[in-house]
Amino acid sequence: MYGKSPSRAGLLLLGVQLTALWPIAAVEIYTSQVLEAVNGTDVRLKCTFSSFAPVGDALTVTWNFRPRDGGPEQFVFYYHVDPFKPMSGRFKDRVVWDGNPERYDVSIILWKLQFDDNGTYTCQVKNPPDVDGLIGEIRLSVVHTVRFSEIHFLALAIGSACALMVIIVIVVVLVQHFRKKRWAERAHKVVEIKPKEDERLNQEKKVSVYLEDTD
Repeated sequence: MYGKSPSRAGLLLLGVQLTALWPIAAVEIYTSQVLEAVNGTDVRLKCTFSSFAPVGDALTVTWNFRPRDGGPEQFVFYYHVDPFKPMSGRFKDRVVWDGNPERYDVSIILWKLQFDDNGTYTCQVKNPPDVDGLIGEIRLSVVHTVRFSEIHFLALAIGSACALMVIIVIVVVLVQHFRKKRWAERAHKVVEIKPKEDERLNQEKKVSVYLEDTD
């Protein structure tokens, strides 16, 4: 006697249970979010990610650009096994791959910044079966000169404090050196004066003895 085959409802319930036990696949993207760079320089648009699935040949990376003053989204860069540079458009010959998927790094470098490069750069990573997740964004501002940030002020303060400490140490060492030199000179003078004083006393003793003998 043969057993009953599982019903369609039972298979569906089993599938739901297995799905609930399987970890949710989603790629996490990490960027600097806000970046400032000087006109005419090169800038690295850093984008890293984490994924539940191991990184393999199925990994794809897509970089796009949204101008600050509006307009359609523009293609910047694409990676799938090998990097694919844009063959036309504003980013032609201005973008290079600077990532390492084995280290979960999918960054790019943008050369010769222009003021119309102001806008939002998006970094999308798909690593099947991890294909969902938020898209990373970097809001780039191209300026004439970089404004001092808190990090710059902190570095300046630390540098100034270190320089002041070095100056203080040098002054202390010089003062001690001159003091030792002065003490050495005084000791040398004392050594020179003492034999002369002894000789004078001996002469006085000889004179007194001579006078006593004469009397």
